[in-house]
Amino acid sequence: MTDFTVGDRDFLVDGLPVRLLSGALHYFRVHEAQWDHRLAMLRAMGLNCVETYVPWNLHEPQPGRYADDDALGRFLDAAHAAGLWAIVRPGPYICAEWENGGLPHWLTGRLGRRVRTEDAEYLGHVERWFTRLLPQVVERQITRGGPVIMVQVENEYGSYGCDQGYLRHLVDLLRGCGVSVPLFTSDGPEDHMLTGGSVPGVLATANFGSGARDAFATLRRHRPAGPLMCMEFWCGWFDHWGSDRAVRDPADAAAALREILEAGASVNVYMAHGGTSFAGWAGANRAGELHDGELEPTATSYDYDAPIDEYGRPTEKFWRFRDVLAPYLDGAPAELPTAPAALGTPVRAELTDWSPLDDVLEALGDEESEGPVPPTFEELWVDRGLVRYQVRVPGPRRPYPLSVQGLRDLAVVYVDGVRAGVLSGENAALEEPVAGPAEVELWVESLGRVNYGPRTGEPKGITGGVLHERQFLHGIRARALRLMAFDEEGAVAKVPFRTVEGGAAEPGAAGLYRGVLEVRGAGDAKLELPGWRRGFVWVNGFCLGRYWSAGPQRGMYVPGPVLREGANEVWVLELEGAGAGVCLG
Repeated sequence: MTDFTVGDRDFLVDGLPVRLLSGALHYFRVHEAQWDHRLAMLRAMGLNCVETYVPWNLHEPQPGRYADDDALGRFLDAAHAAGLWAIVRPGPYICAEWENGGLPHWLTGRLGRRVRTEDAEYLGHVERWFTRLLPQVVERQITRGGPVIMVQVENEYGSYGCDQGYLRHLVDLLRGCGVSVPLFTSDGPEDHMLTGGSVPGVLATANFGSGARDAFATLRRHRPAGPLMCMEFWCGWFDHWGSDRAVRDPADAAAALREILEAGASVNVYMAHGGTSFAGWAGANRAGELHDGELEPTATSYDYDAPIDEYGRPTEKFWRFRDVLAPYLDGAPAELPTAPAALGTPVRAELTDWSPLDDVLEALGDEESEGPVPPTFEELWVDRGLVRYQVRVPGPRRPYPLSVQGLRDLAVVYVDGVRAGVLSGENAALEEPVAGPAEVELWVESLGRVNYGPRTGEPKGITGGVLHERQFLHGIRARALRLMAFDEEGAVAKVPFRTVEGGAAEPGAAGLYRGVLEVRGAGDAKLELPGWRRGFVWVNGFCLGRYWSAGPQRGMYVPGPVLREGANEVWVLELEGAGAGVCLG
């Protein structure tokens, strides 16, 4: 039996000191058929360990209803086969630039600020989830011949709260579920974060992107003994829609990595390979020092300017990191694995079938609800997707401003069937006033739930009301179109499509478009959507995620295993104005 323990200064395997050279790779951001390649790339960079989060909301979309919740175990088996140790960070909160920080919308919608505290109802849900999840971890611990060497308690809790009873409850829950390997916490190297997020008797680690000596000095003030580890070495960063692409100079990142290792510390490179937030699971941030400002939705690509890029290819940063890590290995780094196949021949296709949003909603949407005030996404049990709100402006009355109070996050507005504008922000008004009587439709989309800071878990949709002048409009009809509806087998076949030439109300209309890409030489590819504005795209029923002309992301990564030789069906759900076709290259 192999034993992994935390010593006074080192991590120990069967009593012998080891240095953890780990890299973050999220199994849920990589197509399962490509796990082996990405793990082999970690080995080739010189790493001996892989770290992953576990997104609760992905695996329990509704209370007691689970989806692919044994994926973690399969990933850990793949890591073991690749010759890597594994660090598991099960949450329940994970941040990770993931929708709602991994917390289920049905949980935060009900409990609000009571999540991530010692609230009994919240802890009951956590206990149920951990009881189901953790056997996959327990049976794969290093003491049982598996790869798992450490498990995290919560995640960066000191950046959020200081409920020590909550953290201690999680420690007891992990131990009670059979986790016997060392536990740890990770927080920023600041006094308030380390005091709020660490637990006596549990290893504390630090997260940072530079300044290792100062960071470890702060950690040592709080923990005089125990091995030093940077649990998140931020070697790059993530992108927000509408912002410039985040990049970090490879030489600068390599120098920061060298400083960590020269301090005698272990490291987890975040991210070693970022991957992609498929299916609209990307989260969002709030701007400002206090993370309570304007919404900043995160792009679909989670490339992170990592040493292994979104397509699984080594970058200059990869080679520089490999050189820095080499002196700390027992032997030479592993050889690079064979690169995944790339698309053989670029192809372009027109999307010849179209259905307006109202027809798509009729075919795939939820039942309509009606009430005096607009329901939130949480009240409608919607995680990802959009909601059509309908309301009547009474009349006769003169033109007044029409506004939305508490809008989260973006609404395309129609007045008497004619598009009147696109609204965004907490309180927004149409440019042109509206006279009554009039029928108003607002197609509201969540751009990703906040995943970090005090506004994590805030509701989506219309959280206030629709106003004409300063008067609330009542009698709101609401109907949801969930992204999950497109996952059901044969669902899209129920949509009443028509040919674009003969049925579109206007060039570039919103709606669901369908077409076929004829592929020769299937492999990894990029899907371009020239002229398309904003929406979601699927290839052979696999949701690549959100696209948006706001950038900085241009094109969508298409994993090779999603494509097949010959005909490949493409669906594009365009919410503002369609382009002229799609290109695969």
